[in-house]
Amino acid sequence: MAGKRKRGALAAGKAKRARSASSAGEAAPEGGPRESSIPPQEYSIPPPVSQGKWKNKERVLIFSSRGINFRTRHLMQDLRTLMPHSKADTKMDRKDQLFVINEVCEMKNCNKCIFFEAKKKQDLYMWLSNTPQGPSAKFLVQNVHTLAELKMTGNCLRGSRPLLSFDPIFDREPHYALLKELFIQIFGTPRYHPKSQPFVDHVFTFTVTDERIWFRNYQIIEEDASLVEIGPRFVLNLIKIFQGSFGGPTLYENPHYQSPNMHRRLIRLSVAAKFREKQQVKEVQKIKKKGTKVLVEEDPTEVVFETPAEEKPVEIQLVKPESKPIVKDKKKLRKIQRKKQKKLFRTEG
Repeated sequence: MAGKRKRGALAAGKAKRARSASSAGEAAPEGGPRESSIPPQEYSIPPPVSQGKWKNKERVLIFSSRGINFRTRHLMQDLRTLMPHSKADTKMDRKDQLFVINEVCEMKNCNKCIFFEAKKKQDLYMWLSNTPQGPSAKFLVQNVHTLAELKMTGNCLRGSRPLLSFDPIFDREPHYALLKELFIQIFGTPRYHPKSQPFVDHVFTFTVTDERIWFRNYQIIEEDASLVEIGPRFVLNLIKIFQGSFGGPTLYENPHYQSPNMHRRLIRLSVAAKFREKQQVKEVQKIKKKGTKVLVEEDPTEVVFETPAEEKPVEIQLVKPESKPIVKDKKKLRKIQRKKQKKLFRTEG
C-alpha cells in the first residue's frame, strides 16, 4: 500500500508540472518561443481600469411627441449618443396628458426625463424633469444645429464622460442654481456606468446670455488643452419651473419670455404698420395735387425789360410751293441745282 501511495504521489506531481508548463506555453505570444523558464509575472493579465462600483444609477429617458421635424429628431439622436446613460422610447401621442410620462419613466426604470414637445410644426419645447417627485422646467428651444449639420472639426469617443461647465450666474440666482443641479443630474454621466468609458475628453458648457441658456459641446485637445467645438448646439429660453414633475405649483416664471405666437404677431403688426404708413403718404400726396392752386399776383416790374418786337407784314402765299425732289445721291442733287440756276440766269437775261 505504501508503494502505491508513492507512485500516486509521483504521478500527481508530474501532472502539476505538465499543467504549469502547458499554461506557460499557452501564455507565450503566437510565433514566439515557448519557454517554461520565463517567470509568469510577464504574462499576467492587467487589472481593469475602473475597479469601482456603479453607485449613482441615474437613467435618463429621451423621447418626443408626434409632429417633430427632422432637425429635432436628429438633435434627440445626438443627445442619446452623447449620453450613454440615456434610454429611448416611442413617440407619445398628442392627446395624452403630460403626467403620463411619469408612468412611462417608471416602466423604463428611469428617474430623469428629457421630453421634446412640438406645436404647430414649427415651435419646439423641451421639458427637463426629475420624475416622479419633481421639480421640472419647461424651455423654448431655439437656434438648433445638429452634429451632421455643423460639420465641426472636433470629435470625441462614444461613451466618454463629459465635464460640465457653468456660467458664474448659476451660483448667484436661486432659479439658476436649481437649474444647475437639474443639468448636473441629467447631463452628467454617472461614474463607473457600464456603457461609459473611464476617461473625459469633452465639455458641456451652459452659458447665460440675453436671458437665455446657450448649450455648447467642446472637445479637449490633449496637446495644449485647447477646445474645439463638436456640436450639437442649441439655445434654451426658460419659460417656467414647476414644483412637481410635468406640472404642479409654479416656482419661477420668466418675465422676459415672449411666446412665439406673440413674436409672430408683433412682426405682422410691424409689417402692417409700414404698409399703412405708405398708404397714408400716397393719400396726402394725392390731396396736395388735387388741391386748389393759389394764384400769385402779377408783378408790375416783370414787364420792364421786355422790348416789343417789330411787326412783320403778313404775306399770303397764293402759289403752291414746289416740291423738292428727294435725291439720295449728292452728286445728282448738285447737278439739279446747277440746272435750276442756269434757267434762272437765262430768264433774267
